[in-house]
Amino acid sequence: MTDITRLTESDARAHLDQFIALLTDTVDHGASVGFLRPLDATLARDYWHEVYAAVARGTRILLIARIGRDIVGSVQLDLAMRPNGRHRAEVQKLIVRSRYRRQGIASELMQAIEREARAAARTLLVLDTEARSGAEPFYEALQWQRVGSIPGFALNTDGVPTPNTIYYKII
Repeated sequence: MTDITRLTESDARAHLDQFIALLTDTVDHGASVGFLRPLDATLARDYWHEVYAAVARGTRILLIARIGRDIVGSVQLDLAMRPNGRHRAEVQKLIVRSRYRRQGIASELMQAIEREARAAARTLLVLDTEARSGAEPFYEALQWQRVGSIPGFALNTDGVPTPNTIYYKII
């Protein structure tokens, strides 16, 4: 049974080692989430400290999927804070440990982050993912609408320029 939980900054900081392991496993197994493999633990640690600071500021929502005591997945919602954008947010870093994939955890995390977005009065969500990856059919099955693609938008985990695909969802 998967438990989906929203974490405060202090709760998240207490699990730094698990967050580093989660991100490292995800990147090292090919997920294009902003890092190259092999992922350096110091870089992963610094990234999570940035996330914790955003959670503390109230500009980021951090959810985890837990099985027992193990964090097996995570997703974030970056809240637009400017007056003209307080109706929108960006879904970021949907990640699931490689051995727990294809068990519905990512779908549970996405459903939960949409509930959090509604509770935060956000009606427009956006995200981007690596083009031609397994993520595209996943998001489309969850009723996300494809907007387009930018050639060479990011380097994939092996350092190769790769296009992205941009999606939105009105909730």
